[in-house]
Amino acid sequence: MYPTSKYKSFGIFVKNQVDALKKRGLHIEVLAVTNPNSGKVNVIKKYSAWLIQTMSKLLSKGKAYHVVHAHYVFPSGFLGLLFKKLFRTRLIVTAHGGDIDKMAKKSKRLHDLTQTILHNADHVIAVGNELHHQITNHFQVDSNKVSIINMGVNRQVFKPQEKAAAKAACGLSSNQKSILFVGNLLEQKGLMELVDSISLIKANQPVNLYIIGAEKDAGFKQKLETKMTQAQLGNAIRFLGTKNQSEIALWMSAADCLVLPSHIEGFGLVALEAMACGTPVIGTNVGGLKALLSDGAGVIVPVKNAEELAKAILHVLSSEETRTNLIRNGFKKAEENDQERMLNQVIEVYFPTGG
Repeated sequence: MYPTSKYKSFGIFVKNQVDALKKRGLHIEVLAVTNPNSGKVNVIKKYSAWLIQTMSKLLSKGKAYHVVHAHYVFPSGFLGLLFKKLFRTRLIVTAHGGDIDKMAKKSKRLHDLTQTILHNADHVIAVGNELHHQITNHFQVDSNKVSIINMGVNRQVFKPQEKAAAKAACGLSSNQKSILFVGNLLEQKGLMELVDSISLIKANQPVNLYIIGAEKDAGFKQKLETKMTQAQLGNAIRFLGTKNQSEIALWMSAADCLVLPSHIEGFGLVALEAMACGTPVIGTNVGGLKALLSDGAGVIVPVKNAEELAKAILHVLSSEETRTNLIRNGFKKAEENDQERMLNQVIEVYFPTGG
């Protein structure tokens, strides 16, 4: 996964890490899928092209690499394992969530292949506590070679902006209560429950929901729009498409809260980015998101529960004390997970000082 000018948000967290590592003086070459389109034909085409590109590099420059860092256990980690077997290259694999929670569960073959990659990697990075637990317990990987290192937040980009000015720049009125969602348009992101919660909230308070993200499943978006029409929410919900990082940061500063009602979530980087912008966050009690929102840094609600989600949103919008506490604790969490701090840990994994 890697973004392009056409697909701005596709794998942006990988590009952010690569760019930051390059600034530290590391020479990095990227071999990645850059097309997010789904569907059997598209998937075959894009992964075939990526495989050819990677194998070409493997044969022509394989010995030149000191470290191969594979983001996602499969399929990236599998090709990384080829480099390791042929050239004894140090292999680092980062598990992001979907590779463990979904891909590895599709079949016994994929489960066993995932386990093989994890066991043969020189080091495994889990972006959240829950993933670390699954990797060390379910897949029985030695905990000494598994670290919890999230992607970190770039606080040079994601930082507070004056709310009235941010609202004006986004075309929002100063007294308008605005809820923001950032993520791919997928059912597992909890968008159906979010739409249901907006319907419940509208009965008590005027609100607007803005959705930033790529359309990954046309059928699901149609299903979502049908629900919106049935609930007469056409004017209350807007799809903004994809945005670059600076635009997302502006919308986060303009929003009164960010909601991430995911069914599964390896970490939940957008929640951390919103915290860095000084925006209260509401998220579900799943995966790494649960730990990220702990210590009063966010409001945690049960998964797939529109009623509790609506209550949480109304409370955050109406209680100034709650908002103040969430913003303060969120800033602290963002500082603890600053990208530069995370990079120090990644570089130590690449080149262990004790190794």
